Amino acid sequence: MIPSTLYQSDKLTLSFELFPPKTEKGEANLYRHVETLMEYQPDFITCTYGAGGSTQTKTLDIICNVKERFDIPVASHLTLVGSTADQLREYLATAKARGVDHIVALRGDPPEGSNEFEQTDGGYRYANELVELLHSEFNDFGVFVAGYPEKHREAPNMETDLDNLKRKVDAGADAIITQLFYCNDDFFRFRDECSSRGINVPVVPGLLPVTDLGQIQRISSLCGAKLPKDFVDALGNTDDQFQVGIDQAVAQIEALKSGGIEGLHLYVLNKSKATVEIMKRMDGLNCPAQAQ
Repeated sequence: MIPSTLYQSDKLTLSFELFPPKTEKGEANLYRHVETLMEYQPDFITCTYGAGGSTQTKTLDIICNVKERFDIPVASHLTLVGSTADQLREYLATAKARGVDHIVALRGDPPEGSNEFEQTDGGYRYANELVELLHSEFNDFGVFVAGYPEKHREAPNMETDLDNLKRKVDAGADAIITQLFYCNDDFFRFRDECSSRGINVPVVPGLLPVTDLGQIQRISSLCGAKLPKDFVDALGNTDDQFQVGIDQAVAQIEALKSGGIEGLHLYVLNKSKATVEIMKRMDGLNCPAQAQ
């Protein structure tokens, strides 16, 4: 099922994002958490990989193991970093042979210490080129691309960023998953701007539940996401940051649902506790699982 049809149902389409653990113990814990999360019947699971493609092979192993163990559609992230066009083709051929359903097609981040993406000799510079490759040579995959409700940190303005997004969609992307955000007005404004530009594929909010103020301040500073002052104040004035973060996430999701979102993508950070607590409190879901 391609992403454009994944989001055509009465049910809110749900997906979770993982990353490859660095140790065997971490991997065992990951599968334990995925087993817990499966009780909420996600529609698919994605897996990212480390900076510079450092865990690309591990990503493929993890996501294929998830598919085999839990019988669920899966998506592999794929970036342009450190890969020629032929190496991208090789990865995609392997992913297809191993049963990967979707690709999250990304340009990738600049190397650490740099503000500028470095194109690999014989590779691509822009994510729309990867989408074009997928559409022309590997069109069995569903294709997700990234969107930025608050603007990509390298884009000079929102208009340029939306132009770049439209190129990705016009090249054949099936759906957009957004970067994390904490102000719903930014998402709804972004969705409206997409529509006004003829970007008519599903725009899916990507959310990261907050359980630690210091952690989210580091993450948001790297990706350029705003943290509302009242939320930061609430986190800073409590001994139970986990509960404050869950309360905020539930309120944010419910407001997004009221605004007519077609799906929800949660960055679970390879754990299940926060997601389980959120699922328990979302309207219309039976939530029997207990996370550790």
